[in-house]
Amino acid sequence: MKQVVYFEDLGERSYRETWDYQESLLQANVARKQAGKAEETRHQLLFVIHPPVYTLGKSGDPQHVLISEAERQNRSIEYFQTNRGGDITFHGPGQLVVYPILDLEKFERDIGKYLRNLEEVVIRILGDYGLTGERSSGETGVWLDSTIPEKARKICAIGVRCSRWISMHGFALNVNTDLGYFQHIVPCGIPDKKVTSLEAELGRPIELSVVKQQVLDRFSEIFQVDFS
Repeated sequence: MKQVVYFEDLGERSYRETWDYQESLLQANVARKQAGKAEETRHQLLFVIHPPVYTLGKSGDPQHVLISEAERQNRSIEYFQTNRGGDITFHGPGQLVVYPILDLEKFERDIGKYLRNLEEVVIRILGDYGLTGERSSGETGVWLDSTIPEKARKICAIGVRCSRWISMHGFALNVNTDLGYFQHIVPCGIPDKKVTSLEAELGRPIELSVVKQQVLDRFSEIFQVDFS
């Protein structure tokens, strides 16, 4: 029997508010497990578009932020040190951010496989556009031309947190993202690779509503779930 995932499109929402919301969903599931009611944990999938913000993972290097605080504030870009994995990345308009809050004990207790499945969702979406999405050895996320140093470019960043096998955070797919924001950071702490978007690769804007449906379709396919 397929797991049921409750879907919610948050629209445009601040990073802080969304982070707090994710945390509340995770903690509610953790409380159910602590109360011996693991069967009552609830899977959720959130879509959101954030205002411009840089976020640093718990193992990230703050020096990978190349812009001064004064200039960052002048450009109205927020900044948060988070509790997800990974290094520094950017979220903003034109980018679809996907946050799965899943009880992985009802799937597989394997964080590595979970990350590979998230990558696979994006790889299959890129294939719908005739693009070959790839993994890069030792680097979580989805790339184009990952094995060609002078051409390798990242189109999707992934960073997650897991507590008692409940996941939060997720992935950010650059659809029509203004890539100029990435010039002020070392994206994902990798200095020798570029960042790209669907728009940059295809030479035209992509309808975000179409990508949202593709994520739902591919997520359902990879994780074998139904949405409610």
